[in-house]
Amino acid sequence: MLRITSAQINPTIGDITGNIALMLRAARQARDEHADLVVFPEMSLTAYYPGDLLDDANFQVRVEAGLVQLKLATRETPQVLWVVGAPVRRTGIGKPFHNALLVLQNGEVLLQYAKQLLPTYNIFDERRHFEPGPDVARVLRIRDAQVGLMICEDGWNDDGQDYLVNPFQRLADAAPDLVVSINASPSNVGKREQRHLVFSKACLRHGLPLLYVNQIGGHDQVIYDGASFAVNALGAVVFEAKRFTDDVTTLTFDPRSRAFSGADGQDLPPVPLAGLPTLEFYRQQIVLGLRDYARRCGFSKAVVGSSGGIDSALTLVLAAEALGPDNVVGITMPSKFSSEGSVSDSVRLCHNLGVTLVEHPIKAVVAAFEDAFATAFGEPLVGLPLENLQARVRGTTLMEYSNRFGHLLLTTGNKSEVSVGYCTLYGDTNGGLGLIGDLYKTEIFELCRHINSMAGRELIPTAIIDKPPSAELAPGQKDTDSLPPYAVLDEILKHLIEGDRLSVVERERADATIAQLNATLEGRALIVKIQKMIARNEYKRRQAPPVLRLRGRAFGSGRQVPIAAVQYA
Repeated sequence: MLRITSAQINPTIGDITGNIALMLRAARQARDEHADLVVFPEMSLTAYYPGDLLDDANFQVRVEAGLVQLKLATRETPQVLWVVGAPVRRTGIGKPFHNALLVLQNGEVLLQYAKQLLPTYNIFDERRHFEPGPDVARVLRIRDAQVGLMICEDGWNDDGQDYLVNPFQRLADAAPDLVVSINASPSNVGKREQRHLVFSKACLRHGLPLLYVNQIGGHDQVIYDGASFAVNALGAVVFEAKRFTDDVTTLTFDPRSRAFSGADGQDLPPVPLAGLPTLEFYRQQIVLGLRDYARRCGFSKAVVGSSGGIDSALTLVLAAEALGPDNVVGITMPSKFSSEGSVSDSVRLCHNLGVTLVEHPIKAVVAAFEDAFATAFGEPLVGLPLENLQARVRGTTLMEYSNRFGHLLLTTGNKSEVSVGYCTLYGDTNGGLGLIGDLYKTEIFELCRHINSMAGRELIPTAIIDKPPSAELAPGQKDTDSLPPYAVLDEILKHLIEGDRLSVVERERADATIAQLNATLEGRALIVKIQKMIARNEYKRRQAPPVLRLRGRAFGSGRQVPIAAVQYA
């Protein structure tokens, strides 16, 4: 029998000493639970992904020192093998590092394996710093079991469609009793089910059980959900760790039956086929993403511009959950064009949340800018420049508050608006992080209703959810004055931005909308208009704050498009 501790931890990029402390804490638990080995995520020494920190000489020195410190830490639990991930320097032609898996025990390296498949798609760019490992399998005998070892992407090519080599097949040829995979698999909607499908098929094909250990936590835009799991030789998922939180769990593995059980040999609870409902997934992912971003950047409090609209309302709700209502401030900044509800709805919302709301009217400030403009340039400030001025005065006010009181400013733009540039640079794009920038407007409405349903009360006032969306920068202004209805716009955007990365259901719905629009001259013209709006506003997205990634293709590192390019002739 083999006792294995799955150590799903939340390491911080660059905090090597802190990450070793997390690993040591888990290893002590493994020791106390009489485990033979404890398995940590990919790159657990530095956390995934350190990026160009790997080019920094000081960081490289710290990594080397960290490897020494890590070996020393294993001496505290001499009977337990540690399976860890780390960047390991290599020699010869090529990149300077391997993305490596190390098996350590009592201060010694028993095995080293270098990741073979280095992803460079979507948000990944591992080939920038790492050289692929050799096409070999690494297997280690632990007690009466042969344990095969691999790293994340190495297990994703068992169908042979993406790379010329198949490390899973190579490992299967070595005939292990169990495969252990260390991972840093980022989370997006549908990703948990995708992982289960890929690895269940591979395990069934090769008749191999597998333990998959993933990291959790938010790192800039990218969030890792954990959800580590075990698959039996028949391809069934038989164990799943908690999601969006750290989880150190000891399992028992029987090499003869190739079956997993609990630490005391008890049957494991069944793993549901479906994960979280989509809206609940969004909520939990955003909360973890903000909580870790704020903590790791040294913020304990946040400020949000509260317009009385649905985007700022949702941002306030999520911020209050992540940081606590006492640590969130809303600022309402009415202008001469603001509706009565922009203030009264903000008051009700913040009262419901227990969040402090400050009123800071901007009418006089905007008027001063108007007068100064007319005096300097000899003509009045009207139209779009005046609309944008109001947004910029609000953005400046929020940054003043952030600078003075040390709050993290959260932007409130959604994916629909950011896609087509329906936002003002240096205005409502000001801030340090966007919580809802990967949610389409129709999803904003759905998530607000979901939050109210989960709360069992009207946490977000119905008046906010039901009012027609408006920037309130001109008399009687509505979003539909400039944009098609969001129910149509969002389907066009999903088709153009995400395409094949959509779920089957979403893809079918988006394709149906596109087909219907293509049937008319006006519909075809609308698609072209939206295409051009997306392209024309790349420069805005490039200057906007990072946005928490929720979907298969988010703006930011996962979508690299040049600004100065002819995209649509």
